[in-house]
Amino acid sequence: MSHKSYPVKPKKYLGQHFLKDKNIAEKIVNALTSEKIKNVIEIGAGTGILTGFLLEKDFLLHIIEIDVESVDYLQEHFPELKNRLLNEDFLKFNLQNTFSDDIAIIGNFPYNISSQIVFKVLENKKIVKELVGMFQKEVAERITAKPGNKTYGILSVLTQAYYDTEYLFSVSEGVFFPPPKVKSGVIRLTRKETAELDCDEVFFKQVVKTGFNQRRKTLRNSLKSITQNIETTHELFNKRPEQLTYKQFAKLTNLIAK
Repeated sequence: MSHKSYPVKPKKYLGQHFLKDKNIAEKIVNALTSEKIKNVIEIGAGTGILTGFLLEKDFLLHIIEIDVESVDYLQEHFPELKNRLLNEDFLKFNLQNTFSDDIAIIGNFPYNISSQIVFKVLENKKIVKELVGMFQKEVAERITAKPGNKTYGILSVLTQAYYDTEYLFSVSEGVFFPPPKVKSGVIRLTRKETAELDCDEVFFKQVVKTGFNQRRKTLRNSLKSITQNIETTHELFNKRPEQLTYKQFAKLTNLIAK
């Protein structure tokens, strides 16, 4: 596909790689499972390859797109979106001011902000029931990694504390314009029935981050900065951070908080 024939110029600083394979686009859209959700947000719609399939479904689609050129293109091609097409930066957008009940999020996410998108979802977990998204393969694998895996880390634990994570399928570089330098992976996050932990959640986050800062050490050593004057005889302190499930991290958080 020549550059000239492409309707919107992909911008490197926005991390834009436009998906051009309709079969993959349809597969991503069909991965949304929450039928009861009324509002779905697509992040970074680009030239609307997912948008077309999303509009065939019977929910209310909202688009958050930072690129003015994309917004103009989408307005022209999908007039039915009307005022649900927002020229905004998703990372700065206040979701809870706009939506009061459950929403789903979908997108071929810009790789330079994909981890930040997940952290934003975690901050808004009370209203984000589901996410289906295309990530850089390495990030997709990190989010869905199981304990004991070398890619299991902060992002894995914090996401899995609140969401069931599934790695759905991989996508090769050739189906994008321009092709990225890395492979991609599509994942689904589904909020757990109880999206709350039995511990101080702010402290939990601190324990997880501190533990993984020195992931080769046992937690007794890596958590020294927050366990002063605390008995660290419990068996959990003998383990390394990647060996713990989120539930064990919550237990550890309570042991230290006491």
